[in-house]
Amino acid sequence: MLKFFCTLLISCLLITYHAEAQTWSDNETVPWLMSRITLLADTSMHGRGYVKNGREKASAYLQQQFKKNHLVPLGVNKKYTQPYYFQVNTFPGKMELAIGGQKLQPGVDYIIEAKSVSFSGSKIPVKKINLEGIATKTQWDALLAAFGKAPGAYYLANMDTLSKALGIRRAALVGQLPKGCFIIPQKDKFVWTVSRSNIKATVFYIKSGIEVADNQTADVHVEAKLLKKCKNDNIIGMIPGEVKDTFIAITAHYDHLGMMGSETIFPGASDNASGTAMLLYFQHYFQAHPQHYSILFISFSGEEAGLMGSKYFTSHPLVPLKKIKFLTNIDIMGDASDGVTVVNATEYPNHFALLQGLNAKYDYLPQVKSRGKAANSDHYHFTEAGVPSFFVYTNGGKGYYHDIFDKAEELSMARVDKIAQLLIDFIKEIK
Repeated sequence: MLKFFCTLLISCLLITYHAEAQTWSDNETVPWLMSRITLLADTSMHGRGYVKNGREKASAYLQQQFKKNHLVPLGVNKKYTQPYYFQVNTFPGKMELAIGGQKLQPGVDYIIEAKSVSFSGSKIPVKKINLEGIATKTQWDALLAAFGKAPGAYYLANMDTLSKALGIRRAALVGQLPKGCFIIPQKDKFVWTVSRSNIKATVFYIKSGIEVADNQTADVHVEAKLLKKCKNDNIIGMIPGEVKDTFIAITAHYDHLGMMGSETIFPGASDNASGTAMLLYFQHYFQAHPQHYSILFISFSGEEAGLMGSKYFTSHPLVPLKKIKFLTNIDIMGDASDGVTVVNATEYPNHFALLQGLNAKYDYLPQVKSRGKAANSDHYHFTEAGVPSFFVYTNGGKGYYHDIFDKAEELSMARVDKIAQLLIDFIKEIK
C-alpha cells in the first residue's frame, strides 16, 4: 500500500509540475521575462560592461541560473564558463565636460568617442574651426599638423561636410586627430559603442544645438584606461535530448556597453537583457519538454566589442560545430509590435519557410520579415563556419539603442510572448 501511495504521489506531482509549466508558459511569460530583464538592466549590473565589474556580475548571475535550471555544464573544466581575453578601452573615472561654465550631461548632451584617451584641463580656451572650407586631403593634413603644434581644445564644425568632400568616413577622420581635446557637434541621436583600441585624441560629440563661441572656455576631465588583457567568458550549458551528441543551439549575448565614466550607465534592457532573459525562459521550457536533439545554450560576452565571444567559440568550439543542426540567435526582444526580422532568411529559405508557416498557422506576429546575410550579431561567425543560423530581432519600440535610455521600464513587451511560442514551435520542428 505504501509503495502504491508513493507511486501515486509522484505521478500527481509530475502531472502538477507539467501542468504548472504549461500554464506558466502560456500565461506568465511576459512578467517572468520582465523580472529577469529588470534584474539584468539594473544599475547594480553597471551596464554589464568593463567598469565596476559589470560583466562579471552578469556572468555570475547567469552561471547561477544555468545551474539552477539543471543544465549540463559544457564549459572548460566541467564548468559553465569558457574564459578568453581581449583588449578594451574603458572610462572608469571622471567624465566631465563644461563649456562656458555650463556643465553638460553625459549621454544627454554629449557622448565621448569610445577610442578616446585621458584628458584633463580647466578653463581651456576653445578655438572654433569651420571645416566647410577644407576641400582637399592636403588642406586637412595641414590642419592636423597645426593641431599637433598647438595642442588644446577645438570645436570642429561641419565634420560631416568634410567627410563627404574627402570621401573619408567621420570615424576615420577622428582617428587621425592628434593629442588634444576635440568637440564635434552631432545632429543624429547619440549611439555609443565599445572600442578595443584608442586614438591619440580625446573627442566629444555634443548635441548640435549647444552653442560654443570662439575662445569660450571649457572644463574637461576624462579618465580612460586601456585594459590590454581583459578577461571575459562565454557561458555554455546543455539540456540532453534523445540524441545527445547532436544539437539545436539557442544563443544570446549578455554583455552591453557598461559605463561612460563612473556615474553614467548604459542599462541595455532591450540590447540584450531581453534576449538573455528569453534564453533563460527557453531553458525552463525545454527542461519540462525534452526534445529529440539536445538543446545547446550559449550566452556570449564581447558582442558589443566586435562579436568577440562568438568568434572565440567558433575558433575553440566546445562541441563539434558540424554537430549543430541549427542555431537561433536572439537579440533585442523587447517589443514585437511590428513582428520580427530574420537575418539569414535568404541563406536558409527552407527554415525561413518553416518559421513563416508556423507564424501564419498560429497568427503569432504581424509579420516575419526576411533579411539577408549580415555580420550584426553572434550568429555571424557560426554561419561563416558552416553552421546554419538565424538571427532574430524584434521590430518595434521607442528606438532606444546604445544609449542611456534603454531601460527595462521603457520596454512595452508587446507580443514578446508570441515570439517565444513561435521560436519554441520552430525549434521543435527542426529535423
